[in-house]
Amino acid sequence: MFDIFQQGGVIIIIISALSLVAAAIIIERLLFFRKIRVDEDKMISRLKVTLEKGHFDEALSICENNPSPITNLMRVGIEHRSYSPQVIKDMIMAAANSEIPIMERYLSTLGTIAHIAPLLGLLGTVTGNIKAFGVLGNLSSVGDPSLLAQGISEALLTTAAGLIVSIPAIIFYNYLVSKVNHIIIRLENRVNELVLLLRVEA
Repeated sequence: MFDIFQQGGVIIIIISALSLVAAAIIIERLLFFRKIRVDEDKMISRLKVTLEKGHFDEALSICENNPSPITNLMRVGIEHRSYSPQVIKDMIMAAANSEIPIMERYLSTLGTIAHIAPLLGLLGTVTGNIKAFGVLGNLSSVGDPSLLAQGISEALLTTAAGLIVSIPAIIFYNYLVSKVNHIIIRLENRVNELVLLLRVEA
């Protein structure tokens, strides 16, 4: 492992650091989406039964104990149930908009890593080739193939490392962005349903 860092130079150290950051973001986001995953239809049915009994505190407790975008919206709606339907809808929409940055947290960083990792690999390729050609230009060093090999290995290692980091980062970035978009669309479709549910039970 030390030999790889030594051959790849400072560029491969930077790429390795970025890979750790990308891995941490991916794991954190996957755990986050797993945590907020709920059966929305089952949750709304459960809240509807609770609201029909007029147990608003219990409904709020259900929302707080099952944190997810849909329960967060429902909690806001319950807290403003005495207002007009338009006010309730506006409050729920505002809550939905506040959920978006939470779901998109760190995704821009992951996307940046996915894009700059291959560029850093290309930079390492360029610097490695510069070293290799520098060796060739120095006639007194041509007899030492290890100096030439060092420059070539840096060029190849950084290119490979950049791609190894970039490919999974792009895959997970697209997956996570798609997941966020699906949740946002689903929340938008649920807003009117939540307003009608609250107005019927209020």
